Amino acid sequence: MSSSHQPHRAGDLLFLKRLNRSTILELVRRTPGLTRADIATQAQLTKATVGGGVQSLLEQGWLCEGELQKSSGGRPGRALHLNEQRFAMLGAEVGVHGLRLVACTPSGRVLESLNERLPLSSPEVAAERLAELLQTLMQSPSLDGYHLLGTGIALPGPVAPEDAILRVAPNLGWREVRFLDLLHAHLPRQDTIWVMENEAKSAAFGELYFRTGSIPASLVYISAGTGIGSGMVEGNRLPLLSRGHQGLAGEIGHTVLQPGGLYCHCGNRGCAETLVSGWSIRAALGINEEEDLIEAIQPRLQEPQVQLTLRRAGEALGALILNLHHTQNPSEIVLGGSLVRLGGPFLEPALAYFRDNQARLLSDSRPVPLRVIEDATLVAARGAAAQVLANVIHGSNELL
Repeated sequence: MSSSHQPHRAGDLLFLKRLNRSTILELVRRTPGLTRADIATQAQLTKATVGGGVQSLLEQGWLCEGELQKSSGGRPGRALHLNEQRFAMLGAEVGVHGLRLVACTPSGRVLESLNERLPLSSPEVAAERLAELLQTLMQSPSLDGYHLLGTGIALPGPVAPEDAILRVAPNLGWREVRFLDLLHAHLPRQDTIWVMENEAKSAAFGELYFRTGSIPASLVYISAGTGIGSGMVEGNRLPLLSRGHQGLAGEIGHTVLQPGGLYCHCGNRGCAETLVSGWSIRAALGINEEEDLIEAIQPRLQEPQVQLTLRRAGEALGALILNLHHTQNPSEIVLGGSLVRLGGPFLEPALAYFRDNQARLLSDSRPVPLRVIEDATLVAARGAAAQVLANVIHGSNELL
């Protein structure tokens, strides 16, 4: 035996066992119904290793067994699924006009949700009210018997990649906010995972991470609401978000489409948000902040000024989608946000512009699919919850 040989430390073996459990759980999460033999083949692990890992995950309540299945490994084996009765995650979105909260299972199934419209005058006011709603959500009968893994918070602005700091929320006038610190001041001590992210990036993450079966290699989510933002995520085992050096990646609402144009809330002129955003549509049509934008516009859809405003906003959105297609080139584009509820007068010009122009650069390429989420109320909050789950499965915590 070589004198340089070092025996494995106990910590190394524990780490390897945890890594194997993470791999097994992630495979079952992405492809429900796999057997132990299927997992051994796909993960290139020994059957004994998979057997031990699965048994541990069954005992911890992460997995449950189903019906006998034919497998790639010979004898039929029990189908494995995520246990939907043991763990849950909380997610919350701090929006410009209110708060949206969700509790969901590891598959993304919503157990309970809350949606409150209210003016958010300051980060302190928002944190205090959100803390109250989180406690209400945690006490919901729908969560009886569930172990809460943690809470994700989605915020309307870029978040510093290395710190839990909201750099700026232009449409709220907030800057350099340590939002989690404000929130924790109103909550009892909780030894769970906390995640803080930009709302469009959280939405993108959730839209990819909760997918099963055929999963796109990359995905861009466009959030069209009071402001316009986007998030790009790629990879399947642990999807990676593009954040940029200062957290500004995806801030498409503040890309300039009209040099010398109208002033934006960020201070620049001609930003995309001056052409397509909830606040710019309000300004063009004289709708005040206290009114629900969609409800105020619906009775006025036949007015020429309303039709012109929505068409121009839709065309600007189409240009943004095309720009993202050319600069990020994702496998799939998902469009959500409150403005989607404006329907055809707004969406048709956007989708037509993208459809008519996306193939000009590569005329023989297959069109990139664009999916519209008609009700995206909980998408960002659910995505923040997905980030909690990913942190549990792939992080260094003791929850797995």
